[in-house]
Amino acid sequence: MTGRYLLFADGAARGNPGPAGSGAALVDPDGKVVAEVMEYLGRATNNVAEYTALIIGLEEAKRRGIDAIDVRMDSKLVVEQVLGRWKVRHAGLEPLAARAIALLRSFPAIEVRHIPREENTIADLLSNRAIDERAGWSA
Repeated sequence: MTGRYLLFADGAARGNPGPAGSGAALVDPDGKVVAEVMEYLGRATNNVAEYTALIIGLEEAKRRGIDAIDVRMDSKLVVEQVLGRWKVRHAGLEPLAARAIALLRSFPAIEVRHIPREENTIADLLSNRAIDERAGWSA
């Protein structure tokens, strides 16, 4: 697919750990939401939910044949770790970080940027809906 797509990703946990969900939305170059994915994770930490959101969003982008993607997340931790600026210090996050980094590297053109929470409402809604509905789906 041509043009740069936006990927908004977010995770949520009610309690830390607690019931958790991940959500991601793909937006095409014209600003239209073309895909929404979410996954209920059961009991997990917020950081696990954030990484999972990035992974499911990137997997959906790959499935759709997207080559150029700009990732937007309000998780400073995940953004800094996948960019290699911060070390992954928690052993439980290492496999998730490795998977996210491998997916990021598989795109010919990618940018990852931290955004304020208020700019990530679509992914936040999806991550919370995953918990509320205890669901996993893509549309």
